[in-house]
Amino acid sequence: MARFRGSVCKLCRREGMKLFLKGQRCFTEKCAINRRNYPPGVHTRPPRKNSAYCLQLREKQKAKRIYGVLERQFMNMFRRAERQKGNTGANLLVLLERRLDNVVLMLGLANSRFQARQLVAHGDVRVNRKKIGIPSYLVRPGDEVAIKDKDNIKKIATEAVELNKGQPVPEWLDAEPSQLRGKIVQLPKREDVPHPINEQLIVELCSK
Repeated sequence: MARFRGSVCKLCRREGMKLFLKGQRCFTEKCAINRRNYPPGVHTRPPRKNSAYCLQLREKQKAKRIYGVLERQFMNMFRRAERQKGNTGANLLVLLERRLDNVVLMLGLANSRFQARQLVAHGDVRVNRKKIGIPSYLVRPGDEVAIKDKDNIKKIATEAVELNKGQPVPEWLDAEPSQLRGKIVQLPKREDVPHPINEQLIVELCSK
């Protein structure tokens, strides 16, 4: 299962904004954006006016990095969004929000997206009491997502719940932190996506 293995702080610096890839660390002064708010690299060029293609590419890269998907996964998701009725860009973001690793993170059961992905991939997450080990699994309304009933896994999730206390839970999810579980109330809408993504730029690029 492919995933990015480099420094995620460099990804935030490249996009010039916090992507919150390291969980609670991103809210502290240790965040790379707070200390070095410029693109990574030895020969970093000064800011310049970006072309239309550059803006489109940066928006696509930002979305990929926020949700932790690689190019092939992203394009497969885009083609699926194209086949659905309605706005392709909104459909794409809704599909990304429905990923199981994203749901685990949004429920506060993991401290970072990497940890959420690891919990799912290691078989420590249950959907309707069945083991699902696929981070890209798309949840549906009525699905119940819960942490495996094992002491060391429950300890990790409990610590994450404490760290995420106070963080808002999307309206399309019904979280039960004390039980380390949650339920999908309805499908997310475009306005439920918390990230500053301009999906129209992504559609313009991927439709070429």
